[in-house]
Amino acid sequence: MPETQIVFFEVEDWVRDFLASRGVEPHRLKLIKSPLDESNVDEASDAEIVSVFIYSRVNKAVLDKLGKLRLIATRSTGYDHIDVEECARRGIIVCNVPRYGENTVAEHAFALILALSRKLKAAITRTNQLDFSLEGLRGFDLKDKTLGVVGAGAIGLHSIRIGRGFGMKVLAFDKFPQPIIAEVLGFEYAPLERVLGESDVITLHVPLTPETYHLINMDTIHQIKRGAILINTARGAIVQTEALVVALDVGILSGVGLDVLEGEESIKEEAQLLSDTLPVEKLRAIVRSYALLHRQNVIITPHMAFYSAEAEQRIIDTTVDNIESFLKGEPQNVVKPLLS
Repeated sequence: MPETQIVFFEVEDWVRDFLASRGVEPHRLKLIKSPLDESNVDEASDAEIVSVFIYSRVNKAVLDKLGKLRLIATRSTGYDHIDVEECARRGIIVCNVPRYGENTVAEHAFALILALSRKLKAAITRTNQLDFSLEGLRGFDLKDKTLGVVGAGAIGLHSIRIGRGFGMKVLAFDKFPQPIIAEVLGFEYAPLERVLGESDVITLHVPLTPETYHLINMDTIHQIKRGAILINTARGAIVQTEALVVALDVGILSGVGLDVLEGEESIKEEAQLLSDTLPVEKLRAIVRSYALLHRQNVIITPHMAFYSAEAEQRIIDTTVDNIESFLKGEPQNVVKPLLS
């Protein structure tokens, strides 16, 4: 690989050996464990290639200090943490990892579904206190229940396969229906309102876009079947936190499984909670998210649905392929901006 300065943010030490095995010269490589933002951007001031993950914030202020940057290789499918339009104006290519953990994320979604349907959080807490009573722990079968899949892309289709394996009926909402796949897998496409209104379990697998921001909100929660379970392993801002709290308080939702939280990038960095620049609405969402932690019918995991050994290996493999392809003048997996 040509001697180009490359900086990886949000990585563990083991990545260095792997990158070296792929031909990345150690003296041209810098690994930084923290996310890229305005506080540490100087660490990459000479970098032509930067690789980031979802907690980095690559905005105009950061880009202003990366004068030599030619490529951003995000190790994620989503890229809402990067100002892609600004990158395009500056001639900086952004590439992502389109596929790496479809089954991985779907499996985690079902781990949350099973934990909620069988009340594992309460059961584990109780047995840790040497209380083996069953009162209040009766769960429900997934067989013959209706699974609502919002976003029937690669991850959503894996969720559908798993749901069908449990004997569930499946309704799916997607902007681009694929009737042949629906026939093969045995599910039905339906409008969002019907999916929300008829599903016992709802799992979200849409990307975060202006269209999906707060897709579940104070209006749409009232379309949800009373007593349903909601799972979000996509992006936190797809669900309005205030609406989630209300839905739990009034019994619209009987359980919630979250691998993502609205404002989680600020929750991760405690110092940001004390910042005067944090928008009031985001601060409110963070406070509500903290309040959810103590509910027995809410399970929250730390954005780890993607985090299996196999998926992480696929992420790094594809990222290195993206970098090598770029250096050969044949960039792949390029993210296209929505320039006006």
